[in-house]
Amino acid sequence: MLVIDIQNDFCEGGALEVPGGDAVVPPLNRLMEWAVRLGDPIYATRDWHPPDTRHFQAYGGVWPVHCVQETNGARFHPDLRLPSEASVVTTGDAVDSDGYSAFEGHIASGRALVLDLRERAIEHLYVGGLATDYCVLQSVLDARKAGFAVTLLTDAVAGVNLDPDDSARALEQMRDAGAEFATTEDVIGAPA
Repeated sequence: MLVIDIQNDFCEGGALEVPGGDAVVPPLNRLMEWAVRLGDPIYATRDWHPPDTRHFQAYGGVWPVHCVQETNGARFHPDLRLPSEASVVTTGDAVDSDGYSAFEGHIASGRALVLDLRERAIEHLYVGGLATDYCVLQSVLDARKAGFAVTLLTDAVAGVNLDPDDSARALEQMRDAGAEFATTEDVIGAPA
C-alpha cells in the first residue's frame, strides 16, 4: 500500500490545502488496518522540502511555502493511523527537486523506493492520498512505468485542481497507463 502525502499542509487549514483532503483519511485508515491484518507492507510518502527550494514561488516555483522539513505543516495528519512498521518515503528534500513522485523518494536508510519494493517482491500497489493531479498522478505513472500493477483508491484521493478539470485529466492519464480503479469497499469487502 502506498499512502501519499497525508500531511497537515495539504489538509484543512494547511498552507496548500487540497479541497476535501481530510476526507481521504478514514478510507486510508481502513485500508491500512486491512493491510496490517494481511501482513502487507505500507509505505507513506511525505513532502519534505528545505525552506529555500525552487519548488516554492519565492524561488521561481509554482507553489506557496508548504511541508518544510521539521515543521508542523510537514507532519502527517493527526488522524492518520500510520502503523509503526510503515516505511516513510521522503520526497522533495533537495533544493532542486519538486518530488512529485514517490519513485523519486527514499526510505529512512536512503534506499530508493523502487529498490525496496523489488527486494520485498512487491508487484501490486494500492495507492491513495494527495493530490490526485500531482503526487498521486506522478507516483502512479512511475509505478506503471516500473512494471507494478496499480489499484487507485478512488474514495481515498482528492485533487488541487488549479484548473477545474485537472483531477479528471489525471484520472484519465492513470487509467490510460493501465491503473485499475476501486474503492476501499471494493478492496476490503466491507462497507465504508
